[in-house]
Amino acid sequence: MAESERPREKLIKFGVSVLSNAELLAILIRTGTKETSAIELAQKILSISHSGLRYLADCTIEELSEIKGIAKVKACQIVAAIELGKRLAMSNSKAKLNIRSSRDVANVFMEEMRYYKKEYFKSILLNTKNEIIITENISIGSLNSSLVHPREVFVSAIRKSASSIILIHNHPSGNPDPSNEDIKITKRLIEAGKIIGIEILDHIIIGDGNYLSLKEISII
Repeated sequence: MAESERPREKLIKFGVSVLSNAELLAILIRTGTKETSAIELAQKILSISHSGLRYLADCTIEELSEIKGIAKVKACQIVAAIELGKRLAMSNSKAKLNIRSSRDVANVFMEEMRYYKKEYFKSILLNTKNEIIITENISIGSLNSSLVHPREVFVSAIRKSASSIILIHNHPSGNPDPSNEDIKITKRLIEAGKIIGIEILDHIIIGDGNYLSLKEISII
């Protein structure tokens, strides 16, 4: 490969935006094998799944290590880079972020939650100015009323003097339409909040690049 076409040299000369996904991945891989260049190896990885980059977001070190030419060190580098990308997407700090709509919530949590392979149910605690105090993990796994108990949702809210709560969870299927259990849990928590004096403002379901607000569709 001509020096001017090598990914690292192209990055230095023209900037990162001109590089393809395969070229960016090749820089992380650094070296290929005797039979395969780093670019070809990167292309091979991206072609494993029709989802392309999404495969990297979901794959594990063990899965990457099974690919010829990718030892554990390279696999760790790739997984670490992907995680940095996820964290960068969320680097607009949640703390003191003013929430005015369901879109504001989705903008903050979408990149974190859209790739989860399991359902994560979280509570977003807000102060009187609708600023995020903290986000709590309530349960991991398919939602049911035994896992999401009002006690687990409100204990931290009371300790931290939260004024209100927004509920949020993801659907690994990518479809954010609410299930009957989603609606049942939401209504149960709303009733508990009325007794305690902490309002449930909304319940937002994150899909793959989309979301649904139970408040906006008048379920709550």
